[in-house]
Amino acid sequence: MSSALSVTAGTRRAVDTARLGRLLRDICGPSHVKTDADALAPYGHDETHGLTPIPPDAVVLPGNTREVAEVMRACASLELPVVPRGAGTGRSGGCVPAHGGVVVALTRMAAVNEIDPSDGVAVVEPGVILGAFQQRVEAEGWFYPPDPASLADCTLGGNVAENAGGPRAVKYGVTRDYLLGLEAVLPTGETVRMGRRSQKGVAGYDLAGLMCGSEGTLAILTSLTLRIIPRPPVVQTGVMAFASAQDAARTVTAVLARGIRPRTLEYLDALTLDAVRPLGGYAFPADARAALIIEADGVSEDAVWEELRRAAEVATAHGAQEVVLAQDEAQRRRIWDTRHKLSAATRQLTGHKVSEDVVVPRGRVPEMVARLAATGERHGLRVGAFGHAGDGNLHVQVIFNDPVAQKAQVEACLREVTVEALQLGGSVSGEHGVGLAKRALLELEQGPEVIALQKRIKAAFDPRGILNPGKVFP
Repeated sequence: MSSALSVTAGTRRAVDTARLGRLLRDICGPSHVKTDADALAPYGHDETHGLTPIPPDAVVLPGNTREVAEVMRACASLELPVVPRGAGTGRSGGCVPAHGGVVVALTRMAAVNEIDPSDGVAVVEPGVILGAFQQRVEAEGWFYPPDPASLADCTLGGNVAENAGGPRAVKYGVTRDYLLGLEAVLPTGETVRMGRRSQKGVAGYDLAGLMCGSEGTLAILTSLTLRIIPRPPVVQTGVMAFASAQDAARTVTAVLARGIRPRTLEYLDALTLDAVRPLGGYAFPADARAALIIEADGVSEDAVWEELRRAAEVATAHGAQEVVLAQDEAQRRRIWDTRHKLSAATRQLTGHKVSEDVVVPRGRVPEMVARLAATGERHGLRVGAFGHAGDGNLHVQVIFNDPVAQKAQVEACLREVTVEALQLGGSVSGEHGVGLAKRALLELEQGPEVIALQKRIKAAFDPRGILNPGKVFP
């Protein structure tokens, strides 16, 4: 198995960095090229835990599509690897330069070029920060739903590359559902437009959709046309506490089966609750062994409260100890601030953890939760989960003490967790992507014929194999 604990760098070409630096400076200007070791170091890793940093040979920060195309053509002529990068908040090593080469950091391209209420679209550059974009469209009465935990830092280009989701995906879907069209630079240096501006369109292959989730292996995105929707004026949040994980998991499936469609339905297990209680955020009941965070939105308070009332009825019937609705915006923020601290909090339990981002059909969430507890016991490790249970996406937390002595133990546990998710009809990743960390796992989900087909698609876009090499495929 290839995990964040065992990924190594690929083969690197010898590079004349002085010549390369001059070439890139001629295109983008001297202040937008980095070649010294200290400046390169931050670009050698993302947020993948345990991944050994792999610095590039150079970093360039283009300011427009023309510069991106010129950089791409220059690197193609030298047959140098090129790795597109946003904010580096990914968790699978997708923007790490495994084979060295040039990192094309798109953070300078951060303009919101258009917000058009008549068409319900926004046109943005890839370096726009998601959270800032959401605030801007909401100030104008509009709404862009995708909300990964890194929204305060991650870029929209990175979101498209990874097909980012988040808690609101249970009602509103993921990034692919909001990507209408894009401009991109191919590995040959050609600039192309894909997709459309209209809300509908079925002409030709959906190449824009293909770009979404391609992890920077097919093209460098330079402009995005995104669908935006009217902002729901009423939002209400609640917390449901349970005596057992099974009660909480069964409530998830029962709420959705009843036709209730909350905008979030987040799951926290006992390990997660134990981790966040000392942080002084939202005060979950001391004896709760699982919880759900539920949020509903709509156009009227009556409709939203009715949806939450029906969900509370279902939760009570499935053993909820208590159901609490936020009384004001401050309490609502406290609930979500606590939710956003879960990943860091679980790591603090021992100082070491690996998170496995798996997904199962939502009706199999209770069974997956039960299997996690048994898997942890078999491997002598603490295993828990939190995440977007409303769409079956669980972030499984494997907690350990010694990354060296327990390496084989942890990797065996992670592999078993993934196999169990696949046995239940799920996937090796719900939203973090494959990148470097999950290349070997892809074979467990997809047969050799499907992997070979995807490699042929990659070769059609990138015949020299220079764009983000070493990612996704084993």
